[in-house]
Amino acid sequence: MDRVDKEFEIAAGSVPGRSHVLAGRGNQDAFAFRAGKDGLFAVVCDGCGSSAHSEVGAAIGARVVLEAGMAAIARGAAVDDEATWETVRRESLASLGATARAMGGRLEEVVGEYLLFTVIGVAVARGRATIVGIGDGFFASPGERVRIGPFAGNAPPYLGYGLLDEGPRFTMHRAFDAAALDAVLVGTDGAADMDELEGSALPGSDERLGAISQFWTEDKYFRNRDAIRRALSLVNREVQRPVWSERRVHREAGLLDDDTTVLVIRRRPS
Repeated sequence: MDRVDKEFEIAAGSVPGRSHVLAGRGNQDAFAFRAGKDGLFAVVCDGCGSSAHSEVGAAIGARVVLEAGMAAIARGAAVDDEATWETVRRESLASLGATARAMGGRLEEVVGEYLLFTVIGVAVARGRATIVGIGDGFFASPGERVRIGPFAGNAPPYLGYGLLDEGPRFTMHRAFDAAALDAVLVGTDGAADMDELEGSALPGSDERLGAISQFWTEDKYFRNRDAIRRALSLVNREVQRPVWSERRVHREAGLLDDDTTVLVIRRRPS
């Protein structure tokens, strides 16, 4: 088998949701990925919307979980073994715990304000592939669309809860032979909303929102590292046009209320 980093290519992008922009808040999503000769791992994190600074935890958490996952792959751990992901969880919490303690203050406050985020990711190594996660999110592949959640009270489990008690464990949503992986997309809640909006008119345009499969079928998203973000920005831009006959400005709002992150892995074209 070829090196995993030669078999697959990865692209990702993220934009803030309309409601966050109106509230003057930044994007609380984050992503991180890496591919090497032994395997690849890619994660998307969504910060808790009610936390003051959850974008910090999402950004740090994506990198921390990525490092723990790639370390497990380097050790030869099986990506379709639940024990592997329990090790990843515990190593991630150890790193997050050290960060929280270095920040000072009460642990409960630091975790609640900074370190609550969901995780959904894809791992490929040694002929096997898995989609894993803690909390809500979205994943898709040719012929499948799956929205995870919502959870009761709009309160998904967060990895960071493990800093305060036992906390939630990773769920393996799918496990399959890597040879069967042609393309897979993972995303935050906004990606699920975008999937449901297929066919809607884009703001300020006669163009319609295409299927989410465009992100793995169109080469442009892999040729330009900023292409997914640009595409999401077109979906979520606000357009203002003067209506001279009525002496008013017509506003068309972006389509995505929530922060939206898309990360896609596909087999390199032969």
